[in-house]
Amino acid sequence: MTRLSTVLQHLYDNIVSLGEDLLGLFYPRVCAGCDAHLRKHEHNLCLICLHDLPLTYFWDYDVAPVEELFWGRLPVASACSFLHFEQDNKTQSLMHRLKYDGRTGVGIELGKAFAFKLQEKGWFSDIDMIIPLPLHVTRQVRRGYNQSTYIAEGISEVYQKPVNTHVLKRVVASDSQTSKSRFERSENVERIFKANAKELRGKNVLLVDDVVTTGATLVSAGSQLVEAGVNKLYIATLAVA
Repeated sequence: MTRLSTVLQHLYDNIVSLGEDLLGLFYPRVCAGCDAHLRKHEHNLCLICLHDLPLTYFWDYDVAPVEELFWGRLPVASACSFLHFEQDNKTQSLMHRLKYDGRTGVGIELGKAFAFKLQEKGWFSDIDMIIPLPLHVTRQVRRGYNQSTYIAEGISEVYQKPVNTHVLKRVVASDSQTSKSRFERSENVERIFKANAKELRGKNVLLVDDVVTTGATLVSAGSQLVEAGVNKLYIATLAVA
């Protein structure tokens, strides 16, 4: 590199750095977990919040406890969750930021962190594609995005497998699950998904969602994938309540 090129590169780097500093004055980068100002090497969560995540450690189990939700309801090859979700804990705060505050980077970052844990222990090693649990088009338009897609994208970066958002569609806009009983949740999500058998037959699929509670919605979606002829069905959720 010539001396002139070196000087110009140095000048460019300084201008970019100054621009980032000025932008930070008006639009400060804050942690999605605690609202502390992020350092330059931090992206969505500060190191303290990353350290304090309520991990499940399910990847250390031969059979993760979350898989029991699907026994007798859905033939899953295996299932795992990354975080514990409880009232007023760190996970609840992060899920709220991801779903309602547009902090989509949280989904990607946590999806990657989850995937590193899974891959290290040999989970889901033979998947062909990753499918985020779809929202109905009306809800996605209202929200502007599907939070599960960003989680899936984070997992995809680690596994180097494609995210497929068109082979599974939500065709019925069911009511919110939040205030419903376990039985009402199951009744509320029957036959609300439709899968494309032509693209799914014989594939090993990882179905991804943000939070699993009773598993009713995942059972409904997973059943359609099984009917479409998938070879193996895996499930990964960012959190379990």
